[in-house]
Amino acid sequence: MSPALPLRPELQGRSAYGAPQLDVPVRLNTNENSWPLPAGLSEAIAAAVGAVAAGLNRYPDRDVVELRSDLAGYLGHDLSAAHIWAANGSNEILQQLLQAFGGAGRSALGFTPSYSMHPLISLSTGTSWRDGPREPDFGIDPDRAAAAVREQRPDVVFVTSPNNPTGTAVSLAVIEAVYAQTPGMVIVDEAYAEFSRPGTPSALSLLPGRDRLVVTRTMSKAFGMAGLRLGYLAGDPAVVDALQLVRLPYHLSTLTQVVARVALSYGPQLLATVQQVCAERERIVAGLPEFGLTAVPSDANFILAGGFPDAGQAWQALLDHGVLVRDVGIPGHLRITAGTAAETDAVLAGLRAVRAGHAAGRRQ
Repeated sequence: MSPALPLRPELQGRSAYGAPQLDVPVRLNTNENSWPLPAGLSEAIAAAVGAVAAGLNRYPDRDVVELRSDLAGYLGHDLSAAHIWAANGSNEILQQLLQAFGGAGRSALGFTPSYSMHPLISLSTGTSWRDGPREPDFGIDPDRAAAAVREQRPDVVFVTSPNNPTGTAVSLAVIEAVYAQTPGMVIVDEAYAEFSRPGTPSALSLLPGRDRLVVTRTMSKAFGMAGLRLGYLAGDPAVVDALQLVRLPYHLSTLTQVVARVALSYGPQLLATVQQVCAERERIVAGLPEFGLTAVPSDANFILAGGFPDAGQAWQALLDHGVLVRDVGIPGHLRITAGTAAETDAVLAGLRAVRAGHAAGRRQ
């Protein structure tokens, strides 16, 4: 940044969010769904866009009513359109929540390591950031979490489940304990919820009677619609009303609303890939011991692999073999997205080559 620019002090010296977008055969660094869209969806999207194209001289539905109704139907839990809000990706949802409930003189707390955009969006809205405790296995202890919230008194608390970048889900007891100790908002980021293993609960079940609890979701992951940019939340209708104060006018385009509704109508076909992704996740986990590596138990569409003597060197070695994964800055660990069967084959072959290279280096 130019020193001549009057950038806000809390943003000076910081780096923008980003992940390498490199032209390699296997890209498994941004947790996209690698599986192709189901037959007929592209044609259905084209037809729906064509049907509304003549009306693009008019503003979109400002309140996104029909899409919110469809999203409520997908989530269940006796939710209605009044409980749902949608925006351009879950990041805009988080931004609107912090604009409404954070801001100057207020603070947010999250349990790091977690999604790096939580502190960045907090700072961008003038909300100060606090780190909460995680356990050595990357879990969250309810008592320690509650004590941190009680001590810090944040206005917004983030709980990510399943967590990014570790893949770990949290118990409902953690959310209940945190909620009981803060007068502020509790945001449960469930971007990867559809990939959770059987029996893993959703915070959606905790919404009744908790007007300061919000659950955020996305269509970028399980639905495989990352290019659509559609995120949403479920919460008390009063929260949805509050966000109307900060959302930009007509923030969600007609085309986004229409395409999202078509994608939701193809929900069973799109979500059919979830079990395939989870199967590939478990294939990676099962293959790691061959290379002296371990995996953090994951309920997401990725795994955090540990045991690398030098994570940066391993990242580069995998890239040299055409496989792009994510170095998330946790010593000895790399995050690997679960993709197609062919991509898993490439990951395991790359790790095998990396191990062989290390062994050859030790013999020299």
